[in-house]
Amino acid sequence: MPGTHCKRGQARSADLAAYARAMAADNSAQLSRLKRNLLRALEEDITPKQRRALQMYYSQGLNMRQISEQLGVNKSTVCRTLRRGEDRLRRCLRYGAANLLDEVE
Repeated sequence: MPGTHCKRGQARSADLAAYARAMAADNSAQLSRLKRNLLRALEEDITPKQRRALQMYYSQGLNMRQISEQLGVNKSTVCRTLRRGEDRLRRCLRYGAANLLDEVE
């Protein structure tokens, strides 16, 4: 029955939304710590070139061609710089998060 599937999907979606709202208060402290740690990692654990490229890409919404024009480098260099910066942040948050959380608390 096509109508039944859609209604079940809507019910599941509503259940997930209710669950997300209920759990939002529980993880607000963790999200706050994660944001602090991410900002700290952005300041301390990536190079200035990586930081600038990430800010231009994510904060300013520029694409790789626009960033390459502003920085005066090849588009492939921008792509590589973004990937390395993201990888570095990911590693820092994955492996160093426990230490950072202990220091903050």
